Amino acid sequence: MRLDKYLKVSRLIKRRTVAKEVCDAGRVMLNGRPAKAGSDIVPGDVLQISFGNKSLEAEVVAVAEAIKASEASTMYRIIKEVKLNPEGEAK
Repeated sequence: MRLDKYLKVSRLIKRRTVAKEVCDAGRVMLNGRPAKAGSDIVPGDVLQISFGNKSLEAEVVAVAEAIKASEASTMYRIIKEVKLNPEGEAK
């Protein structure tokens, strides 16, 4: 499954177009490397996503084309979540 679609289906990012923009901006790492929106995702991959005020590291647990919103969080496991201050440093 494409990375941008995975981010949308898993509800880590709400819209696929936003997921693509985040990937294109270089704010998503896949297994320690910068990821493109079209990168393939498989269970066991580790994602690092930099949002505006937080950084998230998650392991891909499952890949599904469609899933209920209430079950979307079963597609990944949070490894680390760090809130950032305005200067971009960890709190």
